[in-house]
Amino acid sequence: MSSVLSHNKDQPRVRKTLSDSSTSSTASTKSQKHEKLSRLSSSGSSDVSNDSSTNHAESYFLRRENRLSARKKAEEESANNDYKKMYEKALATNHRLKSRLETSKQELAMIQDQLLRTQKGRAEDCSSNMLETEKKESWSIKKRITDLEEQLQVKAELNMENQRLKDENGALIRVITKLSK
Repeated sequence: MSSVLSHNKDQPRVRKTLSDSSTSSTASTKSQKHEKLSRLSSSGSSDVSNDSSTNHAESYFLRRENRLSARKKAEEESANNDYKKMYEKALATNHRLKSRLETSKQELAMIQDQLLRTQKGRAEDCSSNMLETEKKESWSIKKRITDLEEQLQVKAELNMENQRLKDENGALIRVITKLSK
């Protein structure tokens, strides 16, 4: 780094770097103004010294107030930026949660539809199972009825045959008794 020599009449020579020179230049201009004011106050009248000291105090307080107000403004802006960032973050979170809620609602509706279809299918399966068992039972009953009708028909035929044989047997017994007489 390069260095710069600063020189004042009342101060000894001091070696400073360039980065210090900007801060030192403002400090040196302040000290020069202060020296000028002090020279004026020592050589001039008391009115001038009072005015310059009050001017110096007023300017000091004005600068201080300006610095404080600037700092407050900076803090307010940063606070506003923080609130703005927080608001934007909350808004983004809100949008994200709303979209998740909508997808959850859609999934819930789909699941409810599937549940209803499954329950209807089970009811139809149950009814179809019941229908199948009823059909099987009715078929077996019909088959049994037909079997019983056939058996009844065979029994009727056998009864008729049995009656015919009895009648024949009676006729034969009469013939035999006539022949034996």
